[in-house]
Order: sequence, then C-alpha cells, then structure tokens
Amino acid sequence: MNSIILLHGALGTSDQLKPIAERLDLEQSIHLMNFEGHGSESTPDRPFRMEHFVENVIDFMDQHAIEKADFFGYSMGGYVAMMLAKDHPGKVGKVATLGTVLKWSSEVAEREVKFLNPDKIREKVPAFAAELENRHPAGWENVAAKTKDLLLDLGKNPRISDSEWSSISHKVRIHTGDRDATAGIGQSLDVCKKLPNGELMVLPDTPHPIERANLNLLISSLNDFLTR
Repeated sequence: MNSIILLHGALGTSDQLKPIAERLDLEQSIHLMNFEGHGSESTPDRPFRMEHFVENVIDFMDQHAIEKADFFGYSMGGYVAMMLAKDHPGKVGKVATLGTVLKWSSEVAEREVKFLNPDKIREKVPAFAAELENRHPAGWENVAAKTKDLLLDLGKNPRISDSEWSSISHKVRIHTGDRDATAGIGQSLDVCKKLPNGELMVLPDTPHPIERANLNLLISSLNDFLTR
C-alpha cells in the first residue's frame, strides 16, 4: 500500500497542509515535507528550480524508505508531483492536485511574479507579510525573490510540454476552484483531456488560497480518489 506525500505551494510550508493530513481517512501513512529553502529547511547555494524540488522529494522518499507514493500537491507542489509522474513514473502511484498552474508560458509567469514584490505585500497585505515572516524565519523576502526567479525560468522552459501530458498514464485528479484566478478551469480542463487517466473536480466557492478552499469537498474527494 503506497504512502501518501503532501506537497506545499510557493511561499508555503508543510504546515499549511496539516489540516488536510489530519482529516484524511486513509489506512496509508501520510507524510509532510518542505522543499529546500522553505520553512526551517536549509537554503542551498543554488536557485529554486522545479527539478531541485523533485530531487527533494526523492531524497525524502529514500530517507523514509518509501519506494512508491501517492501525492497530493497544492499549487506549485502539484506541478512537482506531475513532474515526478513524468520523469520517475515507478515512484508514483496516484496524483491529486489543487490550484496548480499546469500550462506555463512567459506571459503566465510575468502575471504571477507581479504578486511577489515584498514591498507591495507589506503595504497592501501586512497580515500576509507577518504570516510569511513566521513561515520562513531565515527571511521570506529571499524566498519570494528565489520564487520569482523560479517562475520566470519555468515560463521560459516549462518542464512539461503540451505533447508530454499524454505520456503520464497515472490516475490523476485535478482540483480547481471556481473562483481561482491563478489556476483557472480552462487550463485545468485542457490538461485533463490530454491525460489518459485524468479527472477534473471543480470546487465551488473556492479561490486560490488553500486556506479558503472548500475543505469539506476537497477532503471528501481525496478520500474517494486515494482509496478507490
């Protein structure tokens, strides 16, 4: 029986996924982890890159003697999970995502990095700035800067091309909120149609932040998907 690993999003940490982990009604062991440079994890002398986060997951699996795992990834974590399915298919069982931008381009990246300006975050959403400071004690501004670089790189060089989605044969359930302006229904549906075993679940009254997701429906969907 596969273990389950939950992967957090950009600027996030595994703490954001604890409410989900605590409510999953599954027999499998459930694991939380942080990507390098996030939370209390050390920051290597290298840029944030999706393939580095994939390495983090594989290292975590090796450290915990996990040969194969199911994955739930929120936002950026969902893209990492899909990369794992593409590049390391034998290590992956099922994949569920929430709020994940799956189709990247320079235009999409430029749109997203506008929200990563520390000065604007402090000015417009000081409560969020304080939250980020608690999440990343070594300095959230550095995390934001490295995330901006990550997204711009991903926009120039998507790690999963349109022609590669069809090669991912795993069972995948894509969750997207009906009010999610970051990962919209259109691109989620487009990728879902390309996946041989893809499913789409639209959560009502749900914008992008996971703290505002319809958790009752999400938990029900995950329990159904991961046990079926």
